[in-house]
Amino acid sequence: MTTTETLTVNPVLRVAPAAPAEAAAHFRASLAFHADVSDVAAALGAGGDPGFVVLDSRSTAAWDQGHVPGAVHLPTALIPEQAGQLLDKAVPVVTYCWGPGCNGATRAALALAELGYQVKEMLGGFEYWVREGFEFETWEGRERRAADPLTAPSDGGDCGC
Repeated sequence: MTTTETLTVNPVLRVAPAAPAEAAAHFRASLAFHADVSDVAAALGAGGDPGFVVLDSRSTAAWDQGHVPGAVHLPTALIPEQAGQLLDKAVPVVTYCWGPGCNGATRAALALAELGYQVKEMLGGFEYWVREGFEFETWEGRERRAADPLTAPSDGGDCGC
């Protein structure tokens, strides 16, 4: 089978991959906009100032259900009027919402960026924070669940990525 036939038949390669330089630029840009829960947890757990603040953009009911320890609670709709009171523009902000099926963290990041904040979105949101076995706070106190072996190494170690 020729390369042309493979590209026509194979749904993965129906649109050819980008040139390596274009792909590198795209993925470099993606890393400038996103952080994953493991990296956020590692930075927060290292002790000292992580160099960023974590922002939960969900409702108060969702916040009470569970949130990242130390996160700032600021629902997206309140960002324009309250961000200046809660956040320092010199400190990058990492936003999160429920999970990958929710774009609330993206909307919060956009609102913050439009106000002049440096911002990244935490991929996976609160769902993956919990699924990867990181401690979280609820209105009742702190909790931790076992890591889901489909999202984190079952031994609790580094995934190596």
